[in-house]
Amino acid sequence: MEDVAPDALINKDDGRKYWDGVDADDNGMLGGLLKGGFSNLSRLDLQGSRTFLAKLGIGAKPPLRVVGAALEGGAGVGRVTNGLMVNVAKEVDIIEPTVKFTDAIEARDRVRTVFNVGLEEWKPRDETRYDLVWVQWCVGHLTDDQLVEFLKRCQSVLNAGGFIVLKENLSTSGVDLFDDLDSSVTRYVSSVSVPKRQIPSDRYVQGGEQVSGHLQECWPEDIQDGAAESISILAVPGANVGFDS
Repeated sequence: MEDVAPDALINKDDGRKYWDGVDADDNGMLGGLLKGGFSNLSRLDLQGSRTFLAKLGIGAKPPLRVVGAALEGGAGVGRVTNGLMVNVAKEVDIIEPTVKFTDAIEARDRVRTVFNVGLEEWKPRDETRYDLVWVQWCVGHLTDDQLVEFLKRCQSVLNAGGFIVLKENLSTSGVDLFDDLDSSVTRYVSSVSVPKRQIPSDRYVQGGEQVSGHLQECWPEDIQDGAAESISILAVPGANVGFDS
C-alpha cells in the first residue's frame, strides 16, 4: 500500500468542527495551555514576535515604524491582533473562518475588514495592498498546494518593501506529522538546525531573498516535547513561492 502524504489527510470540515468546539478566548486559542501551567505563554509569544518585527524596523515606538496596512491570517479571537497587529499597523484586515471568534474583534479600533473564510478560500480585494502579512499557527490546516497558492495571493498584494511572516510550529522528528485532533499537519523543514538555532533557508520560498528567520526564544521546555518548536520565517516580494522536496 502506497504511503499517504500527511497533508493529504487534512480535512477542512474536521478542522472547522474542532475549532467550533473551542472556547472563544485566549486559552482556547492556545489549546488550554494558559490554564494548564503556562500562564505566561501568550506574553512570551507576543514579546518574541515584537522582537522579531523590530529587526525589520517595524514597531510601535520610534525609531521603529508603524506600517500602513497589515493582513493577519488565522486571527482567532484576536489575541495577536490586539497584542501585536493593531500596535504596528494603522489598519488591519483579518482572515478567520470561525465567526464566533471574530465577533469580539470586528469592531476593534484599527481592524478594517474581517474575512470569515479559510486561508485557502481567501481572495484579496482589488486595489488592496499590504505592508505586512502575518500568519501564525494556522497553515497546518492547509495542504502543501493550498499553502503555496495562499502565499502567492499574499505576495500579489504586498507593497514594495513589505514582508510576509510565517510563525509556525515545526516538526523536529524528520517527517511531517498529521494530528487527527484538529486535522492539521506540523511540517518538517530539513534546513532548520534546532541545536544551533539557525535557519539557513526555508521550504516555503525559493528564488528570492529570505530576509530573516529564527526560532522563538525563551519557550517553555515542558511544551517542547521533541515534536515541534515555534519558528518565524520571512519572505520578501519577488520571491518564487514553492516547496522543496
